[in-house]
Amino acid sequence: MESWITSVMEQFGYFGIALLILLENVFPPIPSEVILTFGGFMTTKSDLTVLGVVVASTIGSVGGAVILYWVGRILNVERIERIIEKWGKYLRLTKEDVRKADAWFDKYGPWTVFFCRFIPLIRSLISVPAGMSGMNQWL
Repeated sequence: MESWITSVMEQFGYFGIALLILLENVFPPIPSEVILTFGGFMTTKSDLTVLGVVVASTIGSVGGAVILYWVGRILNVERIERIIEKWGKYLRLTKEDVRKADAWFDKYGPWTVFFCRFIPLIRSLISVPAGMSGMNQWL
């Protein structure tokens, strides 16, 4: 995986970094730590700058979060519960988990997103329940 990540960065530069971080947000098994480590290393061996890598990765991260937010808006609580009924055993999720996430957003609002963005894996997935809970009331 490391060779694929570095080849994308070498080939596409900042756009490649933004794309990889966007993919990492949408598909959490791709580790952002590896992408950003190689991005930092490439600032010493290529024309990439630290500021450019930070901006590109921020754009990619926000882009991925927006995609997942809209997935949550389109797939409301009821639809997500039906998906969990079918695929939850593979994702290790239950309908109760969906209800708890929805209730958490109702209770704590934007603070949920703020604090969960600091937790690996959760930081990517927090956008889905944010979308399904109607976080637009807080924006």
